[in-house]
Amino acid sequence: MKLFVQKIQLFLAISLTLLSCIQVQAQPENPKGQLNQSLIFAAPPPPSDIGEPGKRGEAGSRGCSQNVTKPLSSSQKRLTALVPIYSNSELVFGTTIAEHPSFLFYVPYASDFAFGEFVLEDEAQNQTIYKTSLTGTPGVVNLRLPSKTTPLEIGKQYRWYFNIYCQKDNQIIANVEGYVKREQLKPALKTQLEKATPRQQVNLYAANGIWYEALSAASELRRPKLEDPSWTALLQAVGLSDFATEPRVECCNLESE
Repeated sequence: MKLFVQKIQLFLAISLTLLSCIQVQAQPENPKGQLNQSLIFAAPPPPSDIGEPGKRGEAGSRGCSQNVTKPLSSSQKRLTALVPIYSNSELVFGTTIAEHPSFLFYVPYASDFAFGEFVLEDEAQNQTIYKTSLTGTPGVVNLRLPSKTTPLEIGKQYRWYFNIYCQKDNQIIANVEGYVKREQLKPALKTQLEKATPRQQVNLYAANGIWYEALSAASELRRPKLEDPSWTALLQAVGLSDFATEPRVECCNLESE
């Protein structure tokens, strides 16, 4: 009888242990409002054949009506490209797997006094130029290359520029620039992405150093709820956490010249 009771006690102890494990595993991977702690951006090795490193943020951008001799306050945010930067070389570089990727920027200007121009150059420096009107309020804008344009080629590197001009005199008041390279999507990663949730896709892109798709996927998660942790975690991973709470503003219709 004593042996039987001991077996019952042992069975109950094992059952409770297994139940507690199942309950822990069933908890949400990222509770609402918390950062995605598992997100790591694994930047690919920087290209060795780049001359000028580029510029992620405008050091002294200002509105057309501002006094150019008056210093900007430390709280004012400048025109900034939402891209990685290599701290040892200041290189502004990211990879994509898309034929027509999206480029995201924080723009501190309104459309009543400024407009933007996006320029993309291939390795042969054949320019493709796009112009667009900015939205009425400052925020994060998404510039997607039109599907009718020549797609980016796998293995090729391109240089982009984003310039802001004053409406009243067409003078440039701010600009950023950097590089993008299209890579081949590996079959194993493609299979993983097809089975992944949108948030898991952000992690997969980031873990494989594919910046532009990671950012676009994280940006899409902001639509239903601004506080989704993937967007904040990704920007924080590349030193851009100051822009995580900036509003996403609908923009823009790119037009080829």
